[in-house]
Amino acid sequence: MSSPSSAAPPPPPAEQRRPGPVRFGIMGCASIARKLARAMLLAPGAAVAAVGSRSEAKARAFAEKTGLLLRHAPRLHGSYEALLADPGVDAVYLPLPTSLHVRWAAAAAAAGKHVLLEKPTALCAADLDAILAACDAAGVQFMDATMWMHHPRTAKMRELVADKATTGDVRVPFSHMKGPQDNENGYQARKINSLFSFRANEEFLQNDIRVKPDLDALGALGDAGWYSIRAILWAVDYELPKTVIALRNPVRNQAGVLLACGATMYWGDGKIATFNCSFLTNLTMDMTIVGTNGTLHVTDFVIPYEEKSAAFNMASKSKFAELHIGWDPLPSKHVVSTDLPQEALMVQEFSRLVQNIRDAGGKPEGKWPAITRKTQVVMDAVKTSIDNEFGPVDISS
Repeated sequence: MSSPSSAAPPPPPAEQRRPGPVRFGIMGCASIARKLARAMLLAPGAAVAAVGSRSEAKARAFAEKTGLLLRHAPRLHGSYEALLADPGVDAVYLPLPTSLHVRWAAAAAAAGKHVLLEKPTALCAADLDAILAACDAAGVQFMDATMWMHHPRTAKMRELVADKATTGDVRVPFSHMKGPQDNENGYQARKINSLFSFRANEEFLQNDIRVKPDLDALGALGDAGWYSIRAILWAVDYELPKTVIALRNPVRNQAGVLLACGATMYWGDGKIATFNCSFLTNLTMDMTIVGTNGTLHVTDFVIPYEEKSAAFNMASKSKFAELHIGWDPLPSKHVVSTDLPQEALMVQEFSRLVQNIRDAGGKPEGKWPAITRKTQVVMDAVKTSIDNEFGPVDISS
């Protein structure tokens, strides 16, 4: 059972509602939810109306620890069902273990709640399709919680990657090849490398939900690999690769959950990308995009070194200086500032989309579900390649 916080009035009847902040319900009190609770306190157009957990005591402890109880006075629910039944909740942020996503994301959609879903969004594309179908049927907005997508640095990097004078062509067509200098193996491509790793301690490796086969069975692939795959797809404007081949020698724990792995992706026009993800090596968040004219390099693409600014380097039309004693020109450093952290910008954007539906009679934005599904499809292909002894998986169809 659940009971409202004594500090919070009951939600108004539907006919008395007026345009205002999007009212979020936080479903579950995972550690990542603390970050999103802070984001909701910072983001214009958002308010936390309710917190739901498996007990009201847990919901209250979370609301107190995050400052929500004093700032937003959310209603506190002792079950997920009670949170979804709350008429004062417009949207649900769902950070539950991946194995629970289908059940509760679909239930949220059926209850008319818009869905902001933590990554990885599902254990497989079929499960994600069930979630997206539920959202589509209910006419609610879906978005995954990949925060770096919403940082203004990401938009600035997109400008330079798309600028052929700066970065160059995605590829040099085969017909342009004239000799070994163009690549004697038969391709000349934009090359993308992505790496996300962190050195987990023994407590994490033994007890975290991300190493438990019944909770988050994708392990490092689902957690860190999600970001790396998304970065690659972002770099190629979400064009799916033709073939995915997992790298050999992935590391698993005794329960069979991946602790480290990687894959290479191939496109029909010659683009190539490789990613690695791991719970076992030093904290690294690296993305490199190499075009015919330039190279973009960012070393903190998932979480910037600093909250208020983020940098990346761009080397364009690079060559050796005279006598090969340096580079000319030197790479340029670009620093992009932001007043709000990227997770608050994500909440702000999601809230804008919900407000457009709730207050203006608009329709759900289809861009985000489509991007999420492509990420999931590639992740499925990597997992299949690993399970099939690193054979190629064709996903172009």
